Formats: sequence, C-alpha cells, structure tokens
Amino acid sequence: MPSSREFRPIRKVLVANRGEIAVRVLRACRELGMATVAVYSEADRAALHVRMADEAYPIGPPPALHSYLNIERIIEAARRAGADAIHPGYGFLSERAAFVRACEAAGLVFIGPSAEAMDTMGDKVRARRAMEAAGVPVVPGDNGSGERGFPTVEEALQAARRIGFPVLLKAAAGGGGRGMRLCDSEARFAAAYDSARREAKAAFGDDTVYLEKAVVRPRHIEIQVFGDHHGNHVYLFERDCSVQRRNQKVIEEAPSPFVDARLRQQMGEVAVRAAKAVGYVGAGTCEFLVAEDRSFYFLEMNTRLQVEHPVTEMVTGLDLVHLQIQVAQGHPLPFRQEDLALRGAAIECRVYAEDPVRFLPSPGRITLLRTPGGPYVRDDSGVYEGMEITPFYDPMISKLVVWGGCRAEAVARMRRALDEYRIGGIKTNLPFHRRVMREPDFVRGQYDTGYIEAHKAVLLAPYVPEEASLELAAQAAAIHAAALRESLPPRRADGGTEPSAWRAGWPGWRGR
Repeated sequence: MPSSREFRPIRKVLVANRGEIAVRVLRACRELGMATVAVYSEADRAALHVRMADEAYPIGPPPALHSYLNIERIIEAARRAGADAIHPGYGFLSERAAFVRACEAAGLVFIGPSAEAMDTMGDKVRARRAMEAAGVPVVPGDNGSGERGFPTVEEALQAARRIGFPVLLKAAAGGGGRGMRLCDSEARFAAAYDSARREAKAAFGDDTVYLEKAVVRPRHIEIQVFGDHHGNHVYLFERDCSVQRRNQKVIEEAPSPFVDARLRQQMGEVAVRAAKAVGYVGAGTCEFLVAEDRSFYFLEMNTRLQVEHPVTEMVTGLDLVHLQIQVAQGHPLPFRQEDLALRGAAIECRVYAEDPVRFLPSPGRITLLRTPGGPYVRDDSGVYEGMEITPFYDPMISKLVVWGGCRAEAVARMRRALDEYRIGGIKTNLPFHRRVMREPDFVRGQYDTGYIEAHKAVLLAPYVPEEASLELAAQAAAIHAAALRESLPPRRADGGTEPSAWRAGWPGWRGR
C-alpha cells in the first residue's frame, strides 16, 4: 500500500464481486473516469454486472469456492485486463488478508485496508484483545485458555458460569451470525457448544469459539469510520441495524431513533480510537451492542464496505465508494470531523428472493420487474427482468433506500415505494417489509434485535401472493360489475332507460 508520500493513480479497476455491489462499484468507477473490469462464474454469464463493465472475464464454475473465492483466477483476470486496482465489494474475498497480499504481490492496489488490519480485526479473539488494550469497551467475555478459544465443552462451561447466563458462543474466525449460539442455561450449553463449533468449522474452516455475556434486548448500532494513509480518521455517524432475523440484518436506518447526540459522539470517538489502534485505511465499520441504559460494547469491526452503506451516504451527502478509491490512490480525506453533519433520515430494506414467512431462498426467473421511483428513492439492484436468480449465491435482488427530511417522512416514503415495487416469477420478502413499515412499534422507532421474534404473529403471518391478490381483485371487480348491470333500469326500445334513482329527480325504478 502507498505511504503518505506516495500517490498511485488508478485508471482501471477490476471488481472482484457480483450482484448489486458490483454494479454499485462499476458506476462509481465510471463516474471517476476509470475503465472497469468484471469477473463472472458460469452461472453469471448474463448477469447485469457483466453487461455493465467495459470488459469481463470468466473465472470458473458456479460454486463460489471455484470462482469468486478463487484468488489465483481473479489475479490472473486482473493481469490479463491490465487493471491497476481491485475493489472487493463485500462478502467473498473482501476480508481475506491473503487476497490483499496477493494483490500487493501482483502490483495491484487493493481498495481497502491493509492485510495487517484485517488479520487483527478479522479474528474476533485478537480483535477483542486489541480493543481492550486500546480502551474500547467490549462485552464481558472470555477468549479461552491462552486466548485460543475453548477446545473442550468443560472449559467453556466453567467460563460461562463465571460470566453468568445467558451467554453467546461465537466463532472466532468470522461473523454474519455464523457459528453463533445463544444459551440461557447450563442444561442446554453442551448442545449449543457443539452446534456453534460445527457451524464455525463449516463456514470458516476453523471451529474455535469464544464466549460473551448476552446483552438482554440490545440495539445493534454500527459506526461508519474512514481513514487515510496520512493518519486522518473520522466517523460518519451511526446506523441502526437491529431489525434482524437469524442474526442477519434485514432493515437498516440512519440515524438511529434510539441514539442521542451525546451517545453518538461517545460511540463515534470510540470507533475512531478502534480504527487508529490498527492503523485502519479506507471504509470500515465498528459494530456495537447498546443496552437500554445506553451503555455500549464493541462487537467487531468489519474491514470492508457494508451492505447498508447507502443510508450513510443519504444522510451525509458523501459517496463512500468514491472516497474508497481516492484514499486508495493516496489522497487525504477531503474533510475533517467538524465538517460533517447529519441531514434528515434514511432507511434501507434488503429485498431478497425468498419466502417472506420462512426466509428460505426462492430461486427462479424474474418475469416481471417494476421498481419504484420518485424523489429521494434509490434502488441499488443487480438484476433485470428476465434474469435468473441462481441458487448458488446470496439471493439479494436489491437494496431499496429512501431519504426524508425526518424519520416519519422517510417511513412514509418507504411505505409508498414498497407499495410500488412489483416482482414476478419468484417469491420475495416485499410483503414482510410492507408489514414492518406499518407496524406501530417500528413506526415509533421502538425496536431492538428481538423485534421480528416479538412481532412474528403480525410480520410472518401467511400472506396472499401479489399475483393471487390481483386475480382476486379482478374477480371481485367482475362480480361487482355484473351486480351493477343487474341493478340498472331496463332499456327502452328507443335506447333510453326507464326513470330510476340513477338520474336526479326521477323516482327509483322498481322493476316489472
């Protein structure tokens, strides 16, 4: 990576990703006058990001392990294309230190943080240790013997007793809710321990787990941070990501309806302290649990651009991908902390090809796509009408984002935008989002990470698919029209009608 004295111009960027984030990055590169390169698996040959890029290169069969996670093939594609830099997006290789080192060895600029920062913050046990040393508040927990997790259930159970139930078992090697289990009693601990280790091994190739005290009814608040090669670091305020299912975010907003100015500043300053502790460069996110009394605890740092970055862009007026690219070239941040201010409110709904009740993927062909529009409505999408949603990758269709002058206005705008959205051929979670935007507790901003479970009777009730609803509406209209015809007065031979109540001043028709 360049030092503060170096400048490395970027003229061509390879985007090592797919879907909506690849499209998002391609657009930013084009706005900056940079040539673009896409990579694709055999399943994505006709994908939108492939169509949008200046050049596109195949990198393997559909399974991600053999394509989007194949470092050698992506580096080779960059070499063939003559790219200067690689943008990883999020997911896939975006937080792999080995990928960063491979880019550097190939003479490519990696648009993101250093491998060293990833090594530290990517391992949850090391991250906890580093944050504690930097004075960042962390959730009370135990990293195990020698800070290496718990190799046996007996050792883990002893630590859980010291911390006090309920506890969380968490994978040391990754996040996203994988390898995480909540346990509220000793009787259930062994099963939770075994389950967490199995899932951690399958997801990350490492079954190391550690323990944290479970914070009851927390808010999941994250702080967007940014750093450059000149030692400048700022925070771009918070996002509330508490509406989750199975530890996966579904709806995000900025600012949080729970966070006040004092707490915002406290959390922001702590997040900057965390970024400085590892010499962080580029866009990163510090995630926190916030208790009802507004005490907060560091969870983890995501060393990449977040899925929900658009809500921060909407309330700050900044383009985070532009900033990533400029910082990667060696430019200093073009502002200081005191130059930044919040304006209005923004909400993001993740639109997935999935069953809106069971949250299971719903692959298939999109036969109809009508996206919403109007003032302050943004749909970050990676699909088009006629495109196939494959079963190989995350089933995200788009991120629907709206802005309003206040939160109430943003909620009303999202409600309207969701009502306009039409997707045919597959199931989607649009009905779920529509219900959330009308649910009183959400509208009041009164929710936490248990929101979906607490309101599942309303949010996850069986629903009538849009196609069936339209058919039922058409049938009802036909029945109404037929009834109306039966109630009309009879025709006269000259084409007129008998006097009836349908015309002012005439007595009602009584039939013959």
